[in-house]
Amino acid sequence: MSNPLLHFVGLPKFEEIKAEHVSPAIDFLLSEARTTVNSLATSEEAPSWQNYVLPLEDMEEKLSRAWSQVGHMNGVVNSPELREAYNENLTKLTDFYADLGQDERLYAKFRALKNSAEFAKLTSTQQKIIENELRDFRLGGAELPAEQKVRFKAIQEDLSKLSSKFEENVLDNTNDYALYVEDASKLAGIPEDVLQGAKTAAETDKKVGYKFTLHFPSYLPVLQYAQNRELRETLYRAYATKASEFGNKEWDNTPIIAQILKLKQEVAHLLGFANYAELSIETKMAESANHVTQFLQDLAKKAKPYAIKDMAELTEYAAKLGIHDMQAWDVAYLSEKLREEKYAFSDLEVKQYFPENKVLAGLFKVVETIFGVRVTKSHASVWHETASFYDISSHDGKLIGQFYLDLYARNNKRGGAWMDEAITRRKVASTVTTPVAFLTCNFSAPVGDKPALFTHDEVLTMFHEFGHGIHHMLTEVDDYSVSGIKGVEWDAVELPSQLMENFCWEWRVLQNMTAHAETGKPLPRELFDKMVAAKNFQAGMQTMRQIEFALFDIRLHSTLDPNTNKTALDLIEEVRDEVAVVRPPKWNRFPNSFTHIFSGGYAAGYYSYKWAEVLSADAYSLFEENDVLCAETGKRYWQEILAKGGSRPAMESFVAFRGREPSIDALLRHNGMAN
Repeated sequence: MSNPLLHFVGLPKFEEIKAEHVSPAIDFLLSEARTTVNSLATSEEAPSWQNYVLPLEDMEEKLSRAWSQVGHMNGVVNSPELREAYNENLTKLTDFYADLGQDERLYAKFRALKNSAEFAKLTSTQQKIIENELRDFRLGGAELPAEQKVRFKAIQEDLSKLSSKFEENVLDNTNDYALYVEDASKLAGIPEDVLQGAKTAAETDKKVGYKFTLHFPSYLPVLQYAQNRELRETLYRAYATKASEFGNKEWDNTPIIAQILKLKQEVAHLLGFANYAELSIETKMAESANHVTQFLQDLAKKAKPYAIKDMAELTEYAAKLGIHDMQAWDVAYLSEKLREEKYAFSDLEVKQYFPENKVLAGLFKVVETIFGVRVTKSHASVWHETASFYDISSHDGKLIGQFYLDLYARNNKRGGAWMDEAITRRKVASTVTTPVAFLTCNFSAPVGDKPALFTHDEVLTMFHEFGHGIHHMLTEVDDYSVSGIKGVEWDAVELPSQLMENFCWEWRVLQNMTAHAETGKPLPRELFDKMVAAKNFQAGMQTMRQIEFALFDIRLHSTLDPNTNKTALDLIEEVRDEVAVVRPPKWNRFPNSFTHIFSGGYAAGYYSYKWAEVLSADAYSLFEENDVLCAETGKRYWQEILAKGGSRPAMESFVAFRGREPSIDALLRHNGMAN
């Protein structure tokens, strides 16, 4: 029991965890779990919450807690040894859960419990868990004939391996790419802090000049600010062809995409669904793939006129600067120049006002004000020297939740930003487990002795992930399976994250979370007003871009037959014919690095971002009506949405908070697209 992954009292021991701990820990827990399952399945005692459901939750909680640590470290401090251990044990876990989901004995026990007199005596939360379990057994293949169960399980194992490999290929390609530029004159326009970071990176590699990579804090500023069009094209081409046939063949995700799609269609057919999208939507708020498609097409009709207007303005502006053949690698650069000209400020100017310490303090102040809690720095074992740890407490000192914060991009850390569960709240006897979250971003690290500076978009990202975090940490559900974000419909899970972004546009919030990097002065009201005026700059184009990804995803999993010659690339070109106003070049291989849907759980669910944006904008409109930092509204939001977790349908929670079903009006207004 000296294995740190088997330590379940208190916080994880990250500084002690090594790759060689993974297999022994998972083997031990799986052996223990199989004993539990067999004991429960063969017991002749009538199943009850106490003697049947709770032991299963105990088993799941231990496995989940240990594996979340392994998965997290694999994502943030990836190494060959850890990757090998992760993949080896991912196969074991997939195998175990596939067996579990198909176990007719357990399924029968849940059915018996549902039909027993005890069911009516259980809380509504416990009833919801049993209903969810019955649904998940059906979707896990428990009702399939024996020979189909074998095939179903094999598919689950293959999909697990393919998804992991897809993400590894993107990470390896991203880590491998480096562009060294010796001539500083080719770097005109790129911000000084980015250049300093690039120079340091080159020196670390014992190279002359400047090093640019495909990590976002390095890549985006080049696309946005570099005056050298050839440099922008070089980096864009490398980014847009990641994990494709244009690079290292070992990292080409093209065949993996085809395999994943075939397997997902097969598993859907085994379970009696017309396609994978219908299977995916079975656990979501949306009614069907057609419902999702209609939602996206309706939104596209409203947004496209604004997007066409945005594009016409940008094309005209490009011509004024002598660019008559605007390309994909020009869009970010020209957009930034146009915004600067229209609104007399740049992202770079705004960035100087958002040092890390002020941003964090401002974020915590919002949470403290609307929820009546305290956020304080704390201590815990961490996986990297730049990661930190915090407590969330009530004003009387009671610990409510805790979170790890890992903000900076680095090699061997996967890109993007995310929240994940480290420990989930549950009550056992009289003891309540404190929920703990991982909050991960990929921002530029501090250079020298200066603090890290964030763009306003990065501040939005920080608030977004913290929104997920408080959904997990402020839950008041005592039952593990629907505590925090567990059991929340996937297309509703972005509501709390997107709602938090709105606070980043409030003067009362921003004036307290800014200090200029050189002068220490807060953000001037004049500059804030310009930011608000520019808030919906190209909102039409941005909305259509998200609709493009979401339509591609839902059609990929509903209308594309993977057994024909039509490919994912063919499909995305069709979708672009319909909705795109910014057309990437034919050699763009966006699907090959679309980790959200091929390795991140968003398959047939990418629409969730726009779906939940309707919910979040409408929910936030209640804050706007009552005073955005109103503690009374915050308390109601906590009680009716955050506290409830997955213990009831998301629509019920929304209506309980808002007093009615959601309306799209607030979203259109927030995006400057209201008539």
